[in-house]
Amino acid sequence: MSEPIIVFEDFSFKYKSQTTETLKNINLVIHRGEKILILGPSGSGKSTIGNCINGLIPFSYEGKITGSLTVAGIRTTEANIFTLSRHVGTVQQDSDAQFIALSTGEDIAFSLENEAMPRPEMLPRVEAAARTVGMENFLGEVPYDLSGGQKQKVALAGVLHNDEEILLFDEPLAALDPAMGMTSVDLIDRIYREQNKTVIIIEHRLEDVLYRHVDRVILVSDGQIALDTTPDELLRADILSKMGIREPLYLSALKNAGVTFGKEDHLADLQALNIDAYKEKLTSHFKENAASLSEVTVSEEELLNVQDVSFRYGEEDVLKNISFKVHKGERICIIGKNGAGKSTMAKLLCGIEKPRTGSITFRGENCLNYSIRDLGRLIGYVMQNPNQMLVKDMIRDEVSLAMQLNGYSEEEIEKNVETVLRMCDLYSMRNWPIGVLSYGQKKRVTIASILSLRPEILIVDEPTAGQDYRHYTEIMRFLENLNKEYGIAILFITHDMHLAIEYTDRAMVFTDGELIADDYVFRVLSNPEIIKRANLKQTSLVTLAEKAGIDPEQFIHAFIEEERRIRDDEQ
Repeated sequence: MSEPIIVFEDFSFKYKSQTTETLKNINLVIHRGEKILILGPSGSGKSTIGNCINGLIPFSYEGKITGSLTVAGIRTTEANIFTLSRHVGTVQQDSDAQFIALSTGEDIAFSLENEAMPRPEMLPRVEAAARTVGMENFLGEVPYDLSGGQKQKVALAGVLHNDEEILLFDEPLAALDPAMGMTSVDLIDRIYREQNKTVIIIEHRLEDVLYRHVDRVILVSDGQIALDTTPDELLRADILSKMGIREPLYLSALKNAGVTFGKEDHLADLQALNIDAYKEKLTSHFKENAASLSEVTVSEEELLNVQDVSFRYGEEDVLKNISFKVHKGERICIIGKNGAGKSTMAKLLCGIEKPRTGSITFRGENCLNYSIRDLGRLIGYVMQNPNQMLVKDMIRDEVSLAMQLNGYSEEEIEKNVETVLRMCDLYSMRNWPIGVLSYGQKKRVTIASILSLRPEILIVDEPTAGQDYRHYTEIMRFLENLNKEYGIAILFITHDMHLAIEYTDRAMVFTDGELIADDYVFRVLSNPEIIKRANLKQTSLVTLAEKAGIDPEQFIHAFIEEERRIRDDEQ
C-alpha cells in the first residue's frame, strides 16, 4: 500500500448558516495513486467532503471544523486555498460557477496563464487539452453559450494540463450525453493510469462510473461514512436502495429473475460476470414475462402538432424539418447527443424562440398567436440549469411566484405550494434561502414551481441531473402520478437511459438537428445504429440479453413492464 495522501481524523464540519453538523466524525485515509468513488444521496455530505479536500472549506465556505484533515502533507486549516490548489485540481458539478474567461480557449488556458507560461508553449497545450475532450472547434466560443455537456468538457480540459497530484471530479457526468459520459470515464481512467494521479470521483451514477475500474467506494450517508469497501462488496451488500442509490440495471434484471450471487461473482463488471451460470433462470423468467407483453395505448386527443419546423442561430441550421405530434397523457423522452437541438426544440415549443419555417399548433391553434405567458400555462418548461430560473431568495416565494403572476387566489396558492413542496421533498425546507441549496435541490425547486400551474404539457430538461436515486424517484413518481391522474403529457429531455426505460413509452432521437427516430423506447434502445448515430450508450440490459442469447428488444420490453408492475405494487 502506498503512502497516505489524504487523511481525515475525527473530522466534523458545520456550515456557518446551519445549526447541525454536515460532516460527523469522518475517519478516512486515501492513499497516493488510488482511484476512489465517493457515493451517496443528495444532502449526504459527499460534496462537502470534496470541498474540504480542495480547500473551498473553510476558505470559501465558512464554518466550524473539529478534528483534522491533511492533504498532501498539509494540514488544511493551516494552509490557504492557493496552496491547496497546487495539489488538488477540481472539476465542479456546476460548470458555470467555474468559468472566469470570455472564451473557451482562455478558460482552458487560465491555470497556465497563472503560471506565467509563455504563449508559444501555452497554445499547443490548450489545443491538446481541447482535442482530448472534443472541444477543439469551440475555442473561440463564449463558455456560457455552450450546452451543459460542452461546459462540462471545457471544465475538464482546464485541469488536464496541470500537475496536481490529486484530481477531484464532482459529479462529472451530470450534464453529459451517454457516449460522452463513457468517454469521460475512460478519460479519467486513462489519466489515473498514465499519470499516476490520485483520483476522487463524487457521483451517484454508480453503474456509469463502474464502467471502468475503481479501487474503493466510500458510501456516505447523513454526514457519516456508512461503508468503505470494494465495488463488488458494495453491490453484494444489498444496501444501495436503502441509501437512495440506483443499482446497475443488469443486477436488477438478474435479481428479478431470482438470481442470487456468490462471493466469487465479480458483480461490478458485467463482461466478467459468469452469465452462463444464470442463463437458465434468466431465460425462463424472460419467457414468462414476454408471454404477457402489451402494446402502449395512446390517446386520440392531439395536443401538439409540429410540422416541418426548421430553426437556425445566425447562419447555422440547428433544427431541420422536424415533424411530430404529442397526444394527451403521453410520456416521451427526447434523447440524443449534446448540441443535437433538443433544448432548442423545447424553446420553440414554449414560444421562447420562433421557427424559421414550419408550424407548431396547440389543439389546432397556431402557437404564434399566444404570448409566452399564455403559452406557459399550457406548456410548462423546466430548464436544465436551475440557476437560470430562480429569481426569489426563499424557496416558498419561488414556488408560489408563477401562481401569483397568473392570478391564483391565496387559498389556491397555499394549497398548491404545500402539495408540490411535499411531493418534491422540499416542505421541511420551505423557509430556507435558495442560496444555501445544492444544485440538485435547486433543480427540485424549479420543478415544483412549474408543476404548481398544472400545464397540459410539461417539458423537463434533464430532470435527473444532480439528483440522487431517492429524490429522482420521488420526483418521477410525482410526475408519473400527474400524468396518470390529470393526463398531463410529459416530455423528458434527458441523457439518462434509465429514466427513458423506467418512465417513458416513446423515444424521439435527435442528431445534428434532425429527428432520426420516433418509436417505442425498447425498440430505440435496442437499435445499435440509432445508438451509434445519437451518441447514446448501449444499456447493460442489451449486453445482458446478448450474453444470455435473448432478443434485446423483447428483453428490454419485458423488463420495462416488470419494473412498472413492481413500482405499482410498491405504491
